[in-house]
Amino acid sequence: MNWESRKIILGVTGGVAAYKAVELASRWTQRGATVRVRMTPSACKFIQPLTFEAVTRCEVISEIWHPIGTGDRPEHIGAGDDADVLVIAPASADHIARLSHGFGDDVVCLTALAWDGPMVVCPAMNDRMWRNDAVQANIGILKQRQIEVVDPAVGHLACGAVGPGRLADLDQIDEVVSGLVLPKEMS
Repeated sequence: MNWESRKIILGVTGGVAAYKAVELASRWTQRGATVRVRMTPSACKFIQPLTFEAVTRCEVISEIWHPIGTGDRPEHIGAGDDADVLVIAPASADHIARLSHGFGDDVVCLTALAWDGPMVVCPAMNDRMWRNDAVQANIGILKQRQIEVVDPAVGHLACGAVGPGRLADLDQIDEVVSGLVLPKEMS
């Protein structure tokens, strides 16, 4: 399987699980993929962009008004010109709402709005938030739009509760992304 020609955009939103996204970025980079990370301001409070830059060897974009674009296009639009998949992990309840309703007030949402390829959203939040009717309605909207949602795992949560809401197992997320970016072998 050839990862060397693969390009992944990884959107990281605010939440304790943001540190787990570093492992995903590292896995894909070690295989040879180019991983370009986009972070919300809230995500930057949980983990520093420098950590992602160290494992991906690519600049992290965390501001809407980033001065450098891809070619002649603004960064949030041009970033998707040559990428294979957009992965948002973790995706907070707030960002799931923003994505489902087309908000564009941070670099992750703007990138998603300008994206027209495969997208994977990996929710992570408190169990009560995950079960909330509004969150489930927003998840339904994303699924109707053919966005791949990797449901959260059940387990111990940062808030002390036990239930659904943990970021899905990284192997599971990796398997979904691999299925989207790697060509299917002919049998």
